[in-house]
Amino acid sequence: MSGKHYKGPEVSCCIKYFIFGFNVIFWFLGITFLGIGLWAWNEKGVLSNISSITDLGGFDPVWLFLVVGGVMFILGFAGCIGALRENTFLLKFFSVFLGIIFFLELTAGVLAFVFKDWIKDQLYFFINNNIRAYRDDIDLQNLIDFTQEYWQCCGAFGADDWNLNIYFNCTDSNASRERCGVPFSCCTKDPAEDVINTQCGYDARQKPEVDQQIVIYTKGCVPQFEKWLQDNLTIVAGIFIGVALLQIFGICLAQNLVSDIEAVRASW
Repeated sequence: MSGKHYKGPEVSCCIKYFIFGFNVIFWFLGITFLGIGLWAWNEKGVLSNISSITDLGGFDPVWLFLVVGGVMFILGFAGCIGALRENTFLLKFFSVFLGIIFFLELTAGVLAFVFKDWIKDQLYFFINNNIRAYRDDIDLQNLIDFTQEYWQCCGAFGADDWNLNIYFNCTDSNASRERCGVPFSCCTKDPAEDVINTQCGYDARQKPEVDQQIVIYTKGCVPQFEKWLQDNLTIVAGIFIGVALLQIFGICLAQNLVSDIEAVRASW
């Protein structure tokens, strides 16, 4: 009997260091995203004048980096330190936080499917609100240009939505050279052109509709986004399912590690 030793429950090293390694990556990605966001704000002078955050009429893309980076940093920190130090509080926080994100994603997906028309109206309002602020922020301007070029669209539901912008509207009081035009990102692309013609949208909306279709995209970004979503539904659904499974896997691993740690401590 004296030569035998009782072997109690043990913490799984595989699970522990898998969670640690996986969350180290998330942690550093979160730091990178936060760094990019803060750098962008510093370049725009936001950090030296915090009140200017509310001055932009449209959406500031920097918020995406800050919010996503913040969430990844918090998750990565809790999972990484919780696994390494076998801290059940941080591991439980990691599981609950990840569970809340999963629930919010699931809720958003269901609501988007049920209230499709409402989502479309909100998207229309969001795009038009940002069209008004197109010249107010370079990051927003680049985001709109990328969107219009990628989906080959112009405005929310058509090129005339650019009447909402003070530089592009067709009113007689508008003295801008861009009057009754559209941004260059609305222009149809000539494969033979190596240099982008940033003036290609000047006076585009003064032309007859038949001629407009030759020089600019006349379809709106909302219907083009709907078409893209339908064409790539399998890929989008696959990405969402993959992310959901990854989150569930992370929650299960963290809970398993918590159970192992508590079992070991209970055996002391």
